[in-house]
Formats: sequence, C-alpha cells, structure tokens
Amino acid sequence: MTPAGPRRPDWLKVRVPSGKRVEEVSGTLARHGLRTVCREARCPNVGECWGAGTATVLLLGDVCTRGCAFCGVTAGAPAPPDPSEPDRVASAAAELSWRHVVVTSVTRDDLPDGGAAHFASVVRALRREAPAATVELLVPDFAGNADALRCVVDAAPDILAHNVETVPRLYPVVRKGAEYDGSLDLLRRAAAMRPSLLLKSGIMVGLGETEGEVTEVFRDLFDAGCRSITVGQYLPPSKGHLPLTEYVSPERFDLYAKAARRIGFDRVLSGPLVRSSYYAQSPA
Repeated sequence: MTPAGPRRPDWLKVRVPSGKRVEEVSGTLARHGLRTVCREARCPNVGECWGAGTATVLLLGDVCTRGCAFCGVTAGAPAPPDPSEPDRVASAAAELSWRHVVVTSVTRDDLPDGGAAHFASVVRALRREAPAATVELLVPDFAGNADALRCVVDAAPDILAHNVETVPRLYPVVRKGAEYDGSLDLLRRAAAMRPSLLLKSGIMVGLGETEGEVTEVFRDLFDAGCRSITVGQYLPPSKGHLPLTEYVSPERFDLYAKAARRIGFDRVLSGPLVRSSYYAQSPA
C-alpha cells in the first residue's frame, strides 16, 4: 500500500491554517527567525494548533543528521548552532503569552553533546523571559550520551519527552541509526536522575505493527518511568517516504487509549491526528 493508494478517510481531513491568530503566530515566529516542527515535519494539526495560538519550536536548524524513513525533515549536514536562538525562543514565547512551551530539535549527531547544552540554554531563557510558562522538551536520543541527558535534566524542564516512534521489530526500517532499547534507557536514566520529572513518549501506528506489539511498547515505556503517552496515525510526508500499511480506525485508537490507561498511564492522547505535542498544554 502506498500513499497514492487508498483515499484518506474523512477523520484525517483537516482545515487549512488561516485566521488572525494563525497570522499572529506565523508573524511572530518569522520575526524572531524561528522554525517549527509544525511546518518542517508537515504536521496535519498546524491549522488547529496555530489557530489556538500554540506551536512547537524546532531548534538547531532544519537539517537532521539521520533522516529517518518516516520523517519530513531534510537530512544532511547541518549548520553550527546559533547561540542567539534560546533568547529568540524566549522572546517569542513571551510575546505570544504562551503558558506551555514545547521545544524540540533535529537530531544533531555532529555535536559532541547532541545539542543538549542548547536545550538547557532554552530552558534558562524561558525561565527568565516567560516565567509563568511550563516547559516541555522533546529530545533526541543524544546517541546514548548520559552526560548530555544530565545537562538537559539539570535544566529542570517541567516535562521531558522522547518518542520511541514505533515497535522494536520495525526499527531497522523506520528508525535507522536509533535503538529501541536506547530510547528506553534514556527514559530510565532521566527518571533516576530526577524522579519528579514527568516523562512522556509517543508512537505512530499504521506502519505494519500489531496490536500486541503496541501494547507491549506501552508496558516497556511504563516500566521505564514514562507516565504520559501519545498514539497517532503515521502519514507519509511524500511518496518518497516509508509507505503506510493502513489507516487505523478511531475505534482502534480508543482501544489503544484504554490499554494504556489500564497499564497505568496518567495522561493518554490516542487518535488519528494526535502528535507528540498535540494538546500538550491541556490535561487529557
């Protein structure tokens, strides 16, 4: 099955971004020279989220050193980090009166710390410029660098997220260069470093996984200390990306949500349009 095969179901149709608030968010981010994963990864919720005045800021450029088969972000050799970026993120957050700020990055295997110090600088800048806002960091795996993770955890974000993305069996195809056990280990280490830190992860479905495999991922994440989880439909960014195997029904997403709650997750968002930062500012 390819992206050009079955027609996209009605539950995956979204509105085009428009309106005064969308223009305000877009203009503010552009004025501060900031990128968002909403645009770079072609998120289907950009209209809804920007219309509500929120966005997920993308740090460290728009070029990733890995190029996972599912991701719409360009792969290649990125530019050096911009030391002014943390202050620009904080200024934009203050200007837009964000109460919850979600920050992520491309993977930067070219940097000794994977960009960890840059994440920490963003947290500190946000604490200065937007002290009322809670801060959520969606981080890469830092190539297993424990010192890099410690740097991020010590910056004291309110939420630390790291997505496993798919089931272990599909990692060689979906996430080349990443390791499922490595992602679990990052979450375990973060939980040990700061037990009060809320840990979050996410998984895509529609890539050929089974329901049993998804439930097993839930258990693994819970055992690693994760208490917040998102489950969403994989949508190929282009015909050149990994093809989907199916459009998962809303009913099955409801079943996944029930399974996660039975395991013990405190916060669960499961649905076709759910992404890691979808409704991040609201309790589920």
